[in-house]
Amino acid sequence: MDAAARGSTALSASDYLSAIENYTTAIHTNPNAVDYYIQRSTAFTRASPPDHVLALQDAERAVILATKRGKRELIAQAQLRRGIALFGLERWGDAERVFGWVRKLDEKMRSLGIWEAKAQGKMNGLEAGDQKGIASVKEVPEEVVPEEKLASKDEGENGVKKLEAEKTGEEEKKKEAAGVQTPASKIRHEWYQTSENVVVTLLAKGVPKPGTAVDLHRQALSISFPLPGGSDFDFSLDPLFAPIDIVASRFKIMSTKVEFVLKKATPGQKWPSLEGNAIDADGDTKSSTDQGATTKSTIPTPSNASSTPSYPTSSKSGPKNWDKLAADLTKKPAPQPILSSSTNDAATTTPPPSSDLLIDEDDEDDAPENAFFKKLYAGADPDTRRAMMKSYQESNGTALSTNWEEVSKGKVETSPPDGMVARKWGE
Repeated sequence: MDAAARGSTALSASDYLSAIENYTTAIHTNPNAVDYYIQRSTAFTRASPPDHVLALQDAERAVILATKRGKRELIAQAQLRRGIALFGLERWGDAERVFGWVRKLDEKMRSLGIWEAKAQGKMNGLEAGDQKGIASVKEVPEEVVPEEKLASKDEGENGVKKLEAEKTGEEEKKKEAAGVQTPASKIRHEWYQTSENVVVTLLAKGVPKPGTAVDLHRQALSISFPLPGGSDFDFSLDPLFAPIDIVASRFKIMSTKVEFVLKKATPGQKWPSLEGNAIDADGDTKSSTDQGATTKSTIPTPSNASSTPSYPTSSKSGPKNWDKLAADLTKKPAPQPILSSSTNDAATTTPPPSSDLLIDEDDEDDAPENAFFKKLYAGADPDTRRAMMKSYQESNGTALSTNWEEVSKGKVETSPPDGMVARKWGE
């Protein structure tokens, strides 16, 4: 594997220092490769702490080389990295101008809309005459930055050698400065979907609510929050695979993560991926099913199938649908007519039984303890229900807790009865 390939792998793995080192080696081998400068600029921006000065140098070098080649796509990519670096340097007027050039080159450029909105937001908050809002950059930089000044591997002042020298004590410094906050290089995200929502979880501890900015668009999401070193962590999904309902979507910042619940604009549509690729004339992403496919992949909607997740259980009668049990417990039976013994025309009705006595007669598990759990679940708040379902699922039916504060801290382990041993299927 050559240096450029190693750099690409490191960048994908969020190992930005390694990516910088490998792309620097690749640039020494081929100093006119536009993509190497673009990728190293990306790594400089995402490193912790970021080096926006070197990121800007690489981006402008890439703009010059791409312009000489006349490669429109490469020019757009280089200008986007240039605008992001200028934004990081708080040169918001320059960044806004550069993003405008990117839109002229490729209005479908990924994440462009997010960065334009960020730059516009910063500009709107400036007072008249603020230097940060002045745009002075030219479309193609006039001065060519000497190649040996571009993070030379032998230069200890600004280059990779300096980064390597700081690498040894970097983790200790991060822990000391951040406390319990997750380092930027360790932050990752996960997602899953139901028929109605797409849930995206950013696994980052200690995200400060003050200073955190979240932007939800019809087909994009972004979040930015401050890091202990004074820089910002930026995360964006642009474009999303399909449009979302912004009004019905929500997010929540918790101690160990940030959770986004994105309401699908088209309920029942299955997202094969979190992000999309193509954008149509209206600015919306076209999924593979929108681009000439003859079949549409969907997941069941509430009208034809329950959206409630099914959990493993040790019950002989199969898994329980807790929401159905709750609904059955709270429903009121219709009054039953009873014929009077004196006349067939006169009838009275029996009063409905107390809700405490309502039990689903179709349920095979009608033992008193099951009735108790049904009533407990029906009268519980959302957190208690979540605790019950999570503990029951993760413990494989051996534990049932109502304390969400405790259950939410980690996985509920299997607790078999005394004298028994828990085994995996097939053992």
